[in-house]
Amino acid sequence: MNIVQLLFHHTFRFIWNFIFIISYPILASFGLLFFGFTILFSKLSFLLTQLRPKGKSVVLNEAEWKKLDHSNQLREAKVCQQIIFGPAGFKWRRKVGVPSILEDFVFGNKVRFLEDGFILEKWNTQDPKEMPDFEIYLYDPDRDSQRFLTPIKSYDWHVSEKIDKELYFKWFDRTQGGKVKVAI
Repeated sequence: MNIVQLLFHHTFRFIWNFIFIISYPILASFGLLFFGFTILFSKLSFLLTQLRPKGKSVVLNEAEWKKLDHSNQLREAKVCQQIIFGPAGFKWRRKVGVPSILEDFVFGNKVRFLEDGFILEKWNTQDPKEMPDFEIYLYDPDRDSQRFLTPIKSYDWHVSEKIDKELYFKWFDRTQGGKVKVAI
């Protein structure tokens, strides 16, 4: 190396070593302070939880039975399963305590009211991995009977039109859609 390169080399090495020698204790002390504060607040949190008075544990009650609109205040429903970021499953019953055919099944939150009865989404499974797996039923509240209409494998479905004694359902599952005609 010539003398100029050697001078630059020693100068920059001196500056680099000076920066490292000055910054290392600052960085090391910051790490030790962070570690110390973490332990301090952990112990403080533990002590505060020990000082809290012991009480009875809170048990969350199931959802209450709620009256259904358009049912002349004769039917009630309550949530029996809520899927995170998804639909809720409901149990149905008659308000007056008379057994109903609906009590044995879980229904979705989509209910459509027609003059012939209620269109209900009956869940075939409650396992979120296997959903959506529904069957659409027509429930006649006067006779307490349900009639199978069509299976649906999509959350996004609706009654598109009703012509005489035929219902048209449309569905879409992000990649494809379809239309189903059902006689009622």
